[in-house]
Amino acid sequence: MVAGASIFGPNPSMPQHHSKCRIYLDQPLTVGHETTIPADQAHYLRQVMRLVAGDPITIFNGRGGEHEATISGLNKKGGSCHLDRFVDVLRELPVRIHIIQCANKSEKIETVLQKCTELGAATFQVANSERSQFKLPEQKQVSRLERWQRIIIEAAEQSERTAIPTVSWHPSLQKIEAIGSAYSLHPEAAANWKKQRDEIISATDITLAIGPEGGWSPRDIETLNGLGFNNLTFGERVMRTETAGPALISAIQAVL
Repeated sequence: MVAGASIFGPNPSMPQHHSKCRIYLDQPLTVGHETTIPADQAHYLRQVMRLVAGDPITIFNGRGGEHEATISGLNKKGGSCHLDRFVDVLRELPVRIHIIQCANKSEKIETVLQKCTELGAATFQVANSERSQFKLPEQKQVSRLERWQRIIIEAAEQSERTAIPTVSWHPSLQKIEAIGSAYSLHPEAAANWKKQRDEIISATDITLAIGPEGGWSPRDIETLNGLGFNNLTFGERVMRTETAGPALISAIQAVL
């Protein structure tokens, strides 16, 4: 999906959408007030997007809706904008989808975070499993989680989300949380997508646990089942670990 594109394709009966540059600010936003723009966001607006004072932008804080704003000024130290109007828009899925991604190569984790955010995931839990190939020392956890959150924020800005997914790290599968209807993807599961479809699309929350590059071990499956996960297969083909999450979210969106 390209920037600004809908997964459902263009609808000629709907008014054409002309997207402004859109940024996330983690702060309260009040119509009619000036709000500050941090240096990194100001750099993006000024140097990347080539915007100047007087240009329109869209601001959101992940707490619902978004604001139409006008840039007041930008410089190396930051900037400011005037919040002109609040738009009470909701672009979130009617079901909250929680992704548990088993740790694998760093770039694959980042791909999952980016693509699943664009597709509407509500939360992420990255966890170690028996066959995980990714290790995260305790002293690097804070910086890595900050990087992952930045990737999520950038994907939410681009995809025009009105909420920001959260991400957490768990050193073992025993620490993860199953929220709502919980499924662990497994190519040899007895239950398939067709059998579980009605339950999936009627749920308020769905948790999808995706294994590492080497797949779930028998002990992993035992742990997941003990936490309330049901094994689920999505078809005859085995997907890569970074493909499974986006594929399942897309399928859920399609039937909704």
